[in-house]
Amino acid sequence: MASAIVMGIIGLLLLFMPGETFILLGQPTIDALLPFMQLAGSLYLGFAILNWMAKTILIGGIYAKPLSLGNFTHFFIGGLTLIKMAMDGNSTSVFIWVLTVFYIVFAVAFGFISFKSPKLQVKN
Repeated sequence: MASAIVMGIIGLLLLFMPGETFILLGQPTIDALLPFMQLAGSLYLGFAILNWMAKTILIGGIYAKPLSLGNFTHFFIGGLTLIKMAMDGNSTSVFIWVLTVFYIVFAVAFGFISFKSPKLQVKN
C-alpha cells in the first residue's frame, strides 16, 4: 500500500506538473522532455492503481508473482539509477536522496516478497 501511495504521488506530479518537477530535481526545464515526463507519470499512476487494487491479495507464491516481480524490477533498477544519479554530484536536490531511499526500501521489500514463499496465516 505504501508503494501505491508513493507511486501515485510521483505519477500525479509528473503528469500534471512536469515543468515544476525539473525545478524540484534541480535541473533546467527542457520543453522537449515534458511529454515524456507526462508519459512517465501515466506509467507511475497505472502502477500505483495496480498496487492499490492488489493490496488485499497475498503477494508471493504463484498467483501474484507477476505483480511482485514487476514491482521488484521497477524499484531495483530505479534504485540503482537513482543511486548513480545521487552519487554523480550533478544534482544537488535533496528530493533525489529522499526518492533514492524510498526506492531502496521498496526494492528490498519486493525482493523479499518475490523470492520468499508466503506464509498464509490461519485465523481462529
